[in-house]
Amino acid sequence: MNIESALKEAMAIDGALGAALVDYESGMSLGSIGGGQELDLEIAAAGNTEVVRAKVRTLATLGITDAIEDILITLGTQYHLIRLISGSHGSLFLYLALDRSRANLALARHGLKRIENELAV
Repeated sequence: MNIESALKEAMAIDGALGAALVDYESGMSLGSIGGGQELDLEIAAAGNTEVVRAKVRTLATLGITDAIEDILITLGTQYHLIRLISGSHGSLFLYLALDRSRANLALARHGLKRIENELAV
């Protein structure tokens, strides 16, 4: 699955508002879909790189060598799900913003995991 297909699949998840594939070393988005006036995906991608970097640094400081699967940020009306891409993809993560009233968090996590497994960058 290429980047465009992966992002379209992410947007097919119930409640999806926007999705992006982001390099957390550079903070740059490799692709994005959705968003709009209420959700600027470029700003969200850049901001969430700081979240990922902070968590990676914290785990290193604690000496924890386990891999981060995902990070969840819960807002009053939205879920923001960050799924780190494991394996040979380097420093990438999938970012998915969801409408909390329409989303099923368990299914969204499962969907992003499936997309991660099929993604070829």
